Amino acid sequence: MKLRTLLAFGLFAAAATMAQALELRPYSPAALAQAQDGGKPAAILFHATWCPTCRAQEQALQAMKSEPGLDLTVFLADYDTEKALKRQFAIQSQSTLVALRGRKVTARLIGDTSPEGLRAALKSTL
Repeated sequence: MKLRTLLAFGLFAAAATMAQALELRPYSPAALAQAQDGGKPAAILFHATWCPTCRAQEQALQAMKSEPGLDLTVFLADYDTEKALKRQFAIQSQSTLVALRGRKVTARLIGDTSPEGLRAALKSTL
């Protein structure tokens, strides 16, 4: 009986750890709508492949993927092609991160590559 309890606890702990993971994924209208409709925390990073600041932001976010307590999805939206999304969020510059809880904007960063700034914006969604 003890072994079964230990196994169950181990599976629960593993699932809890996996649930608390920052996920970076390409933006799609359906995926963002699903997160917003479910009231889930999310963020959109408006990035461009030619932008060094955007690359630095993405690297900082990649480094945060294993941090506990950042259970949200960051959608990577192409600054050059997602014109309607840019209008929706009044985006004026690439390297802009918009943090969301459901449909409410909780933070907005422009050009911030610091892990501290990005982390604070992401945590505002939780």
